[in-house]
Amino acid sequence: MAITWILVANASLARLYANDGPNKGLELIKELIHPQSRQKNKELVTDRPGAIQSSPGSGYESHAQPKEQAARAFAHELAQEFYQGRTQNAFRRAILVAPPTFMGMLNAVIDGPTDKLVSNRLEKDYTKSTEPVLTQRLGACICL
Repeated sequence: MAITWILVANASLARLYANDGPNKGLELIKELIHPQSRQKNKELVTDRPGAIQSSPGSGYESHAQPKEQAARAFAHELAQEFYQGRTQNAFRRAILVAPPTFMGMLNAVIDGPTDKLVSNRLEKDYTKSTEPVLTQRLGACICL
């Protein structure tokens, strides 16, 4: 049976599970925490020398809030995790579970060949779900 990787994430926490097939349950492979995404925008902004400052007419303008930039960096980190897993043949199928905004960020950075292995995308935040509850909620996806 091919291994399925299941990513359950939000902008500050991700749990990567493996499933070996129907009725095999979930095995936690890795937990990644991104504390920067939990901080407030004002805590992420810096005035220290060397930091890029946007001033009128400078030509550089950041349209994303610092918290959004931190979430995008975390999405990129998770996409890299999946890229490495795919190139090492660690899984044959993937399921992504994340809230809508973070799912959009993941979809924007995941590479094409890895994206083809994603069989299901659920726009939910299940990061606080226990493994038995998560297994129940994802039962239909896992049984494919």
